[in-house]
Amino acid sequence: MTIKPLTDRVVVQMLKAEETTKGGIILTSAAQEKPQIAKVIAVGPGKVEDGTLIPVGVKVGDQVLMSKYSGTEVKVDGEEYTILRADDILAVVE
Repeated sequence: MTIKPLTDRVVVQMLKAEETTKGGIILTSAAQEKPQIAKVIAVGPGKVEDGTLIPVGVKVGDQVLMSKYSGTEVKVDGEEYTILRADDILAVVE
């Protein structure tokens, strides 16, 4: 099954959270910070304003920095994804 986002929505898959600190201390899952960097899996066509289609500014495969607790988490075929609005994406990580 595939996810096809509507309007200005973007489907992302979160990258792994850091499991150790820079000093080498192993963090439990409860102590790990929620990751903010994700990989773009699917992008909607964009939103219409004043009769003009405004496309989303990211593409499939981009790594993006997103707001910390934004979006809706969904599970499809055993994989976890987050669906969020394009406005919740803060930057593209290069």
